[in-house]
Amino acid sequence: VQLQACGGGMVQAGGSLRLTCTASGSIFGINDMGWYRQAPGKQREMVALVSFAGIQQYADSVKDRFLISRDNAKIMVTLQMNRLKPEDTAVYFCIAQHLGDGFWGRGTLVTVSS
Repeated sequence: VQLQACGGGMVQAGGSLRLTCTASGSIFGINDMGWYRQAPGKQREMVALVSFAGIQQYADSVKDRFLISRDNAKIMVTLQMNRLKPEDTAVYFCIAQHLGDGFWGRGTLVTVSS
């Protein structure tokens, strides 16, 4: 499974950004897809996940601000990030769970200035 992420960049606090991630390769059997992030000096943490059936999970810190969606036909997951805060600054990683194994995409940097 290969994951190609797009989006990210720099935005002022209160602004919005959108991340997308598309899977290719051995895509049969992909269940959960979503995003983790890692801020400087911190551990990687889950941001949002969505199952093949569309069940969503969010970190408490992003609930009501971020929205994850999924297009199963395109094997694509999108993270709409609204009302961004400086503490959202991190490298964001796309993840896909495939038959029990986790596959990671290359990180994309999100920087939120105050």
